[in-house]
Amino acid sequence: MAAKRNNVTTDVPESSVAPAEGTALTLDTRVSLRVDSVIPKKRQETLKWFGWGYNDSQFYGQDGIICFRGDKYPLGGCELRNFTKWVEKKFELTVDPSKPYPQLPQTYPRPVENAPFLTELRGSTKVEHSLEGIDRLIRCHGQTLNDIYSLWHNKFHRIPDIVVWPHCHDEVVQLVRLAHKHNVMMVPYGGGTSVSGAITCPQEEKRTICALDTSQMNRLLWLNRENLTVCFEAGIVGQDLERVLREQGLTVGHEPDSYEFSTLGGWVATRASGMKKNVYGNIEDLVVRVRMVTPTGTLERECSAPRVSCGPDFNHVILGSEGTLGVITEVVLKVRPLPVVKRYGSLAFPNFEQGVLFMREVALRRCQPASVRLMDNEQFMFGQALKPEKSWWTSLVDGLKQRYVTAWKGIDLSEICAATLLFEGDLKDVKRQEAIIYEIAAKFKGFPAGGQNGERGYILTFVIAYIRDFGLHQGIVAESFETSVPWDRCSLLCRSVKQRVVSECHKRRITFYTISCRVTQTYDAGACIYFYFGFRCVDVANPVALFEAIEHSARDEILSCGGSLSHHHGVGKIRSNWYRKAVTDTGSSLYSATKRHLDPKNIFALGNLLPLEEDIQKAAASSPASPASPPKAKL
Repeated sequence: MAAKRNNVTTDVPESSVAPAEGTALTLDTRVSLRVDSVIPKKRQETLKWFGWGYNDSQFYGQDGIICFRGDKYPLGGCELRNFTKWVEKKFELTVDPSKPYPQLPQTYPRPVENAPFLTELRGSTKVEHSLEGIDRLIRCHGQTLNDIYSLWHNKFHRIPDIVVWPHCHDEVVQLVRLAHKHNVMMVPYGGGTSVSGAITCPQEEKRTICALDTSQMNRLLWLNRENLTVCFEAGIVGQDLERVLREQGLTVGHEPDSYEFSTLGGWVATRASGMKKNVYGNIEDLVVRVRMVTPTGTLERECSAPRVSCGPDFNHVILGSEGTLGVITEVVLKVRPLPVVKRYGSLAFPNFEQGVLFMREVALRRCQPASVRLMDNEQFMFGQALKPEKSWWTSLVDGLKQRYVTAWKGIDLSEICAATLLFEGDLKDVKRQEAIIYEIAAKFKGFPAGGQNGERGYILTFVIAYIRDFGLHQGIVAESFETSVPWDRCSLLCRSVKQRVVSECHKRRITFYTISCRVTQTYDAGACIYFYFGFRCVDVANPVALFEAIEHSARDEILSCGGSLSHHHGVGKIRSNWYRKAVTDTGSSLYSATKRHLDPKNIFALGNLLPLEEDIQKAAASSPASPASPPKAKL
């Protein structure tokens, strides 16, 4: 039988009793709660087919002014005159509102058919599928700059040949078995937010490509309040997951920039990190158990104890596997009670170096609030430019504040930087955290800059990707890239990478560009650093190739300064050139051996991490025929 409560549909076994209307879930048995997602099965009904985000949310030009439409973000309905001036000054570019956005193609690449696979899919399973061109097109890519540029210019000649929507773990087992049997390539597809090229269709793949969309696998399977653990299917979207838990007074607290659209399975597959990791942890800290379907069986840990010493932890084989080993179907997570108090704050520092010293001291004393992020001057000015137009009184007050900062505090506006803060907990704990943070800030010449600025800075994170698409539309290519680095090299890496980008721009005669950075997460031994880079490309023949060449140089500089290949975006295809060196030949051989064992025919041939096509083909040629029904391997 089925019942509906709030935004959750309850599929309860006949022998069980559905919770009464309005009561909290206290589930001691396995109960299936299917979530009504904000993102429908036909994604294009709500989300842009040609870029990031909601159909009704977008930057646009009107009468020479940049504006933002939509009611889902604080900028909705605003005229952004200061941002318009910033763009004109930085890029010598005037907004052209007459430029059209791309239109859906009239025709789509002809699908590569595998008749036996399709016949058996239709005959022996109940899995929904589609051969429609639009369903295939929007699942051929992620959200890299290259993905969007290729989409706009109709450069994808290879897209999925079929899309399937399994509804549960068992249906995924059926699909993987069929794909393995008929040598069909599979692309696990969650929220489509990858910025590493991880889900972009391999353009040279000759086999039938099947996109396995996990969006219909979004049930809350069980919740244990005593242990504070919950089990969700991997296709649930971040904002849906948190909404369902909030109704129960709980939270996972994992909030990556892509939280609105990315999925739980995607977080696990990329070893994701969230803005509030200081309190709740990164995804590897939150995962208790995870199930992954592979061609040779289901990989999972049997025990849900908080910690085990039982040989290598196979959760960590799945974490960061980027869709190359199998399909993640279910995840058990830790949850926490919702915080009683949520309070924003911000700090200003005379320069970036003082801000970094502040961040280091906070990490040293292990007193981080839920989120603390430091912006350099370039990014601070960018954020200020995004403020909507103000009344004359507000402008007067801001003028007095600026005079206070420059004249009385003696701070140079060309050097000033800022940190945004988010405190969560009970009132007593929040007040204690605030006192410590502001005390440490004063030690490094920092001072409070207001809660409103902190809240704006935090929420604007969700709007930045929309700017990327608007910039591309107007003749600016821009993208972010990230790393992690030990504390003793943090400032050096920031300076060196920005200098390298400036040098590469000069070498290529790029005059109008921006490069900025921010420190977003702190650890005992180091920090995560985000870089934002963009340049005017009005007269450039292949702007994305040029951007990637400069970013490649920046990545070389990151690695030479002791930075990591990635902190949380993952390797994907665009950083795979460096993977072998990052993990050593021994490490890459270990991964290759795992890949060959779990996926002997390389049906998950995404090309992420290491290119294994030749090795897998050799293994497939020498291996015996696989069993019709793969065994279940509990580890």
